[in-house]
Amino acid sequence: MPANTAESVYPVSPALLEDTIGYHFKNSQLLKEALTHSSYANELRSKGITAVCNERSEFLGDSVLSIITSEYLFSTFRTLPEGSLTKMRASIVCEDACCRYADDIHLGDYLMLGRGEELNHGRSRKSILADAFEALLAAIYLDAGKEEAARFLLPYVKKEAAMLKNGRTKDYKTLLQQITQQRPGEILEYVLIGQTGPDHKKVFETEARLNSNIIGRGKGATKRESEQMAAYQALILFGEEQPEEE
Repeated sequence: MPANTAESVYPVSPALLEDTIGYHFKNSQLLKEALTHSSYANELRSKGITAVCNERSEFLGDSVLSIITSEYLFSTFRTLPEGSLTKMRASIVCEDACCRYADDIHLGDYLMLGRGEELNHGRSRKSILADAFEALLAAIYLDAGKEEAARFLLPYVKKEAAMLKNGRTKDYKTLLQQITQQRPGEILEYVLIGQTGPDHKKVFETEARLNSNIIGRGKGATKRESEQMAAYQALILFGEEQPEEE
């Protein structure tokens, strides 16, 4: 019996992920482990097939994420005190942020999940995506070292840090929810109305609806991003936000 038959069940070829992130693994086993959720590994083990999930990689990736982020913040924001740097780092390495990074490369599309997780929408679950991103970071670190891991990670860190520094970290969905909750009985929902493009470069379009009335429409590279943009357009409609200048 083969030691592992995971190669035949990738939902999307990992080669596309390598193209997306601009790094091709010398040791493909590291990438496979990073994409293997414990639910899938457990299913294989129940069949007598050896499999390694991404939990150990995620453990290492958490530390790699923290040290690369800390070094960048320390060297870039030289006048900020320790307390401010700590708060910035916490926002950059948190689960929500890692989930956004994972969404940016459509990491959920490549994960190998057990049947239960697949049925429970595991590909879009924040905790699974955030852990997988850290595992992927660890895989790059183990395959090529800290410099390559930093090359992959720093664009996300820099973008997040810039938004934090400029105070542009608004969660438009939360802001919209807070406004609509002031009116009892209002029903706010987000409806995916379309998606285009190949698996590794999708564009999603979502409508924000209040009591079935369309109040905003947005597009994005992920479902979450399209929902955020739809909420942003709704906030503009309500006079709570100003349109960005062209």
